[in-house]
Amino acid sequence: MSVDLQPSKLGTKDHWDQVYKTELENFQENGDEGEIWFGLESVRKMVKWAKEHVPPTLEPRNPRSRHRERLRYSLNWLTDDAGYDGARICGIDYSPDAVNLAHPPHLPDMPSETNVWDLILDKGTFDAIALGEKQDGKSPAARYPGRVTQLLKPGGSFLITSCNFTEEELKSFFATPETGLIYHSSIQHRSFTFGGKTGSSCSSVAFRKPPPPRIYM
Repeated sequence: MSVDLQPSKLGTKDHWDQVYKTELENFQENGDEGEIWFGLESVRKMVKWAKEHVPPTLEPRNPRSRHRERLRYSLNWLTDDAGYDGARICGIDYSPDAVNLAHPPHLPDMPSETNVWDLILDKGTFDAIALGEKQDGKSPAARYPGRVTQLLKPGGSFLITSCNFTEEELKSFFATPETGLIYHSSIQHRSFTFGGKTGSSCSSVAFRKPPPPRIYM
């Protein structure tokens, strides 16, 4: 299934550079950490899922988590409330001021690597990328699922929360023969009914990269 949304300023780097320039200035002046995308409850549910399925005690060293989202809240929740090792968490964004805003001062920078991440979380990044201008007739989001697969280690998990796509649409984007990702589970959010149809304000879906097959001699 193709990603086919009309381009919007919400999909441009210039827009997010300006948003996070303002939010960083507000944080530096009065400690305001800015808007929590999709609400604080969505953060709580994602962290709860992570603790259940990729717990900090999974290995002798904490699992490595890569976080594609801008909120300082989320990184702090993973370290302070969920117990993950901050030295093994990496938050990324294409807006430098978003990184500056979200980066807790006690966490070190971490180099980019592939096939090393136990868990990747996305809350809104895929949505924004899907609103970008098409290149060669394709949405920039078309390359996103394959890149996630490259970053995950075998057996790793990817949890995404979206307000633009339904659970079934997310499955069609990420659980494909090309990525090799397998649907794992979904998170239930508050539902509403309008015009005889029931839906929710956002969708959270988890996928897993299968471990390599065992070879028996």
